[in-house]
Amino acid sequence: MALLETVRTERLAKIERLKASGMEAYPARTHRTHAIEAFLANHAAFVASGEEVVLAGRVISMREHGGSLFVDLFDGMKGQCYLQKDKLGEESYDLFVSTVDAGDIIEMKGIAFTTKRGMPSLEGHSWRMLAKSLRPLPDEWFGIKDEDERYRKRYLDIILTKELAERLMRRSKFWNTIRTYLLNRHFVEVETPVLETTTGGAEARPFVTHHNALDMDVYLRISAGELWQKRLLVAGLPKVFEIGRIFRNEGMSAEHAQDYTQVEFYEAFKDYEEGMTMITDLYRTIADEVYGTRVFSIKGFEIDLDQDWQRYDFCELMKQEYGLDPLDDNADWESVLTERGISFDAGAGLERLVDIAWKQVRKTLSGPGFLVNVPVYMEPLAKKSDKDPRVVERFQVMLAGSEIGKGFSELNDPLDQAERFKRQGELRAAGDEEAQMPDAEFVEALEYGMPPAFGFGVSERLFSFLEGVSVREAQAFPLMRPR
Repeated sequence: MALLETVRTERLAKIERLKASGMEAYPARTHRTHAIEAFLANHAAFVASGEEVVLAGRVISMREHGGSLFVDLFDGMKGQCYLQKDKLGEESYDLFVSTVDAGDIIEMKGIAFTTKRGMPSLEGHSWRMLAKSLRPLPDEWFGIKDEDERYRKRYLDIILTKELAERLMRRSKFWNTIRTYLLNRHFVEVETPVLETTTGGAEARPFVTHHNALDMDVYLRISAGELWQKRLLVAGLPKVFEIGRIFRNEGMSAEHAQDYTQVEFYEAFKDYEEGMTMITDLYRTIADEVYGTRVFSIKGFEIDLDQDWQRYDFCELMKQEYGLDPLDDNADWESVLTERGISFDAGAGLERLVDIAWKQVRKTLSGPGFLVNVPVYMEPLAKKSDKDPRVVERFQVMLAGSEIGKGFSELNDPLDQAERFKRQGELRAAGDEEAQMPDAEFVEALEYGMPPAFGFGVSERLFSFLEGVSVREAQAFPLMRPR
């Protein structure tokens, strides 16, 4: 800290030196004429025309060379400037040397030229400070090694780590590829409430906050507006989607965050069979547009999205692993989990016990594929299968041992929906905080008639998997505990 304070004191003195020379340390605007990318792309034309160019960016490095300076600027792309005392003027050159540090943001006016080594550069004729840095950047080669510090000072991590900056740009492309895919198919993008009096659309523990104006507690949503979007299907909008932030007050892991981005969309007059075809195409489109490949190495699995996607039967897999049928009401899941040393809460209902057992099985599935034939009691919002009413028309995308997206034929029978909500209410009353909250107003909306529909949702976990990093690493600013 003593060294940092010394550096900071020295840089504060440099600000005073700039002021004494008549130069602001933090001016309101720049005279930049071109981004570095445009300058480099048109460098030959600039050399030929002799046109003056003004570049601006952060000083990444400076190298002195016999009374001259090579300065690397970065504005999202790196470009080189060359400063000579006789071209810049002795007073301006000396001011630059005595006040500019790596990390400062400056602008440089000059003309394009090419160095003897063939490097396209800008010969500087004048410069201005745009933002004087008071703290030194970490070493470019070593960066920030402590993970906690990297997340807290993500802005520095991005400056120092080209791969991370590129990941954030791919993240934007990832979500915009999904948005474009849906818009091209005439989906309407909507916004639904983030604050809810009843959470719906998922099984998760919500965050609770207080609404002062209405003097009541409300929840942060745990889905991207599933029950709201289905109300819009009732209203006659046939295709809707939302890309937004959702919040779940649950544990942290490489695959789980408490606030993250998710897309959900709903299309009337389609079912989950048609949905599987659409999702296969969507995931392949994401791979093509964002990564230029359909082959990925994820968590030790080699995944080829171009191959035929498998169908995994939930009940058959569970019978093979545990010798128990999830559709058998008399199956003793507590004993099986106890024998295998798999922990569960005392008094957990059938839904939770089977889900805990399933989580052990899914780790072995490579994918790409669709998990189907899940029992009705595990999905309160999906339509029962007309082939076997004990299971629902739901699928989950399986990739590298995890569930990466879920879709189903939406339950539009208000009587059936009311009964399933009743069961979820019983589970909550018994202490299951992740069971869904009954929503009488949603059931009322269904009573007006909702067409048959397909719905699907996937979170940024898909992006993190394709990137090969944790969910937190794939976020710009993951949540941190205060120091």
